[in-house]
Amino acid sequence: MGIGRHCNKLFIIDFGLAKKYRDSRTRIHIPFRDNKNLTGTARYASINAHMGIEQSRRDDMESLGYVLMYFNRGNLPWQGLKAANKKQKYEKISEKKMSTPVEILCKGFPSEFSMYLNYCRGLRFDEAPDYMYLRQLFRILFRTLNHQYDYTFDWTLLKQKATMNNPNTSVTNQTDGAGASVQPQQ
Repeated sequence: MGIGRHCNKLFIIDFGLAKKYRDSRTRIHIPFRDNKNLTGTARYASINAHMGIEQSRRDDMESLGYVLMYFNRGNLPWQGLKAANKKQKYEKISEKKMSTPVEILCKGFPSEFSMYLNYCRGLRFDEAPDYMYLRQLFRILFRTLNHQYDYTFDWTLLKQKATMNNPNTSVTNQTDGAGASVQPQQ
């Protein structure tokens, strides 16, 4: 979440999992490999990641699709599964993910979400996603739903409302512009 003058920007980053998908010198796509261990959060991992296949751009996009559906639904069908150990839990999550059709996962939400996930799952390992197509899916949906692209998120409005209701408290988690945390004033 951006702060200060960037408060209307949302950053979704996990540098712990960041990896170059092309060789820095040759610019050639990394080679396909299998027998890889699952890295990342199993809840959002792509099906290929569960199957031990080297991750590429397609897997990043599929994972983002699961994050979006988590935001929409509040949960995912493979959450809360019980198992004796981590390995068995990952296997159960993988089985549930593979057996849940995209249309069921996205049921009750605009078709653009299932279109997005089906597109991502259909990409080849070294294929470049059509990012413009994917953005356009959601831009058109946004306009169809008569939303305004005003860079104001719901949580910003909630903070503003809370501040208006209690003018003696400033908004928390802001910085002074130099990166130092500004504490709420009481």
